[in-house]
Amino acid sequence: VQLQASGGGVVQAGGSLRLSCAASRIAFSWNKWNWYRQAPGKERELVASIINGGTTNYVDSVKGRFTISRDGPKNTVYLTMRNLEPEDTAVYICNVDALYKDDLEQWIPANAWGQGTQVTVSS
Repeated sequence: VQLQASGGGVVQAGGSLRLSCAASRIAFSWNKWNWYRQAPGKERELVASIINGGTTNYVDSVKGRFTISRDGPKNTVYLTMRNLEPEDTAVYICNVDALYKDDLEQWIPANAWGQGTQVTVSS
């Protein structure tokens, strides 16, 4: 499984961005997608998660501003970020934890990471 992230950039405080993370064309039977972020000098932080395209979880600092969603047919997850703050500046990294069947009908666990995309929010 390979992930390709995109959508980062530079935005002024109060602005919006949408990050995308697309997986190689594998149909997951079970999946949990995560967006992490890492700012300079800080530990990696789990920002948002979505399980099987339904249950979502967010770190308190982004609740009400960020939305994680999944397009199943495209095997793509989005992180829509609104009302961005300078404190949101970081490299955003997508991750998927999944289970799928291979051509031999064997269950295969998968865990993959995207390459990271920079989000910079200016004040």
